[in-house]
Formats: sequence, structure tokens, C-alpha cells
Amino acid sequence: MKPQIPEIPKIFNQEAIVPPVKRGAWKIMLPLGVLLAGVTVAAWHFGWHAKAVTTGVLLFAGLSHLLAWVLGIITLVPIIGPILVKVLSLSIIWLLNAIGYLVSFVAIKRGYSKDVLTYRAVTIALITGIVIGYVIGSLV
Repeated sequence: MKPQIPEIPKIFNQEAIVPPVKRGAWKIMLPLGVLLAGVTVAAWHFGWHAKAVTTGVLLFAGLSHLLAWVLGIITLVPIIGPILVKVLSLSIIWLLNAIGYLVSFVAIKRGYSKDVLTYRAVTIALITGIVIGYVIGSLV
């Protein structure tokens, strides 16, 4: 008589490794995006607190995966879509922009408001140049 070997349970099956594609996500995401855009427009029109509305909209969009869905839609555009998504996710762009806002805040507090306009224009030109260089470098 052969000894009984217990069957090893399959931890990873095909459904666990590659989940089935969820079709029809746009039926939820599109109205959700329109709703959040409507909340943003209403906040601007009625003069609600901008930081609170921005935080709420971004938090809700992140938790509902709306941001990932929008980036996926942008990625579907041939040639420029994937490059644009890569540029949007570059942390150096976010870092330069954050430093620019911090320096602008300090400069405005000290009374250099005209210089801030010049500085922000130079910062935007720098970021635009970095993005254009990245896109050209990706295409070549």
C-alpha cells in the first residue's frame, strides 16, 4: 500500500497571477471625472477654500483610481501619449516646481513681488526646456 501524500494547495492560479480584465470601467470613471471637474468649477465659482477642495478632489481621485485611469487614457494616444505620461511622472519636474513655489512664497513675504514674476517665468521656461529635451531625447 502506497503512503498517501497530501495534495499541495495551489497558491497561485491563473486568476491570481493575471486578474481578468475589467471591462466597462469607463461607465464609472467618466461620470466620476465629470463630477470631480464639476466640484472644482463650483469651488472656483463660489470661492471655496482652494487648498481644502484641491486636497479633497486629489484624495478622492487617487483612492478611486481615477488618476491612473486618466493616465491610461493619455497613454493610448500614439507616440506622444506614453512620453507625456513619463514626463508627468518625472520627480525632478515636481521637485523644481515645489522649490519654485517655496522661493516665491518667501520672496512675496519680503516684498519682491515683481522679481517673483520674473523668477516664475524663468522657472517655467526651464521646466519647459527640460520637458522638450526629454521628449526629443526619447524620440531620437
